[in-house]
Amino acid sequence: MFADMVESPALPPRPLRWLFLDLNSYFASVEQQVQPALRGRPVIVAPVGSDTTVAIAASVEAKRFGISTGTPVWEARRLCRDLIVTPARHERYVAFHDAIVAEIERHIPVTKVCSIDEVACRLLDNENDRDSAVALAKRIKAGIRARVGACLTSSVGIAPNRLLAKLASDMQKPDGLVVFEEPDLPHALYGLRLRDISGIGAKMERRLARDGVNDIRQLLARRPRDAGDAWGGTNGDRLWYLLHGVDLPEKGTQSRTIGHSHVLSPNKRGYAPVRLTARRLALKAASRLRRKGYRARLLVLHARFEDDKSTWRTSVKLPATQDSFVVLDRLETLFPRLAAEGRSHRLGCRMIGVTLAEIEAVAGEQGSLFAHLDPDDPLARETRGLALSRAMDAINRRFGRNAVSVGPLNGGRLDRVGTKIAFGRIPEAHEFHE
Repeated sequence: MFADMVESPALPPRPLRWLFLDLNSYFASVEQQVQPALRGRPVIVAPVGSDTTVAIAASVEAKRFGISTGTPVWEARRLCRDLIVTPARHERYVAFHDAIVAEIERHIPVTKVCSIDEVACRLLDNENDRDSAVALAKRIKAGIRARVGACLTSSVGIAPNRLLAKLASDMQKPDGLVVFEEPDLPHALYGLRLRDISGIGAKMERRLARDGVNDIRQLLARRPRDAGDAWGGTNGDRLWYLLHGVDLPEKGTQSRTIGHSHVLSPNKRGYAPVRLTARRLALKAASRLRRKGYRARLLVLHARFEDDKSTWRTSVKLPATQDSFVVLDRLETLFPRLAAEGRSHRLGCRMIGVTLAEIEAVAGEQGSLFAHLDPDDPLARETRGLALSRAMDAINRRFGRNAVSVGPLNGGRLDRVGTKIAFGRIPEAHEFHE
């Protein structure tokens, strides 16, 4: 009996340190704010006007019918006959995001923007008792409704660390406010699923189950090192302490890829428009690469076909480059593989994406050593290509998207490839002009 008992390590004091705010049904709420006719009605936001796409956001009213992010539009229409489908307007969502962050900062500095609809704020010693933190959260929520938009409700979590504050914000939606204090931990988490924790997906859940861990209670009943072993590395040890409320230092992250993808309209899924769309995506990715001061060594082309839920991908090595023309040249070598794969499916390409990978910072640059080479020398061509790529960036920043580009943009064959929002990355304003 005594051999089975696990002694937990002593833990430091765990005061309230983080306030996490999550906007409810963000994209749909913005649409309801700017379109009063949509208020109080079931609404989804979709990337294109087609039933073959999926909802990227669902209003609170739509969620009551079982519709959520990722629900196919055709299925959402079946679940709710009165459903309204509105197209995504990403530039507007970024503008509202900026206004929301500005409002929050009237009350407390924003420590980290976690996504387009989530921010985290660190609480100081003079504002982290329960009553003060709750009053602060209520002021922020009311300020957003009053100064940004009455439709923009939010759920707030307050806890000793950011992970727990995020989990708390998810527990009461919409318009919730949940606090985890030290005496609440860890038993307040036992009702959650393992997959409610960021980083635990289906694969990790199966791994934990093989090790005898089927819920959060069983994970936290272990010693930290044993929890880490079940997880498969030191992150499990770290997770054990976080779930007990210890505010650990943030782990540094580094961008590893830059890419864009696009869901094509049903009449734009043949080889020619897919190729043109992929080229536009490659140009956008290369422009971002230069702006961030990176160069890439690998180009990945990925796609989803209409009959297949899995992603097909292929890749080609790049010389360490920022040059749009080099990227486009290598991309051309991948299209025959895409065409062959499409013929095997005998259906169109539903989604196309281009990713620049194996990226690294450009430490420093000096004047070209190859400026006086023969103009047809490969090194001279690369120097000219990069200079021309940067000149195109400058022109498009000044005069707007597609003021100058590479290859055809007319003829009605190409979907409009605008900037989209991945929930974990907020586009900079000038990306909407690329």
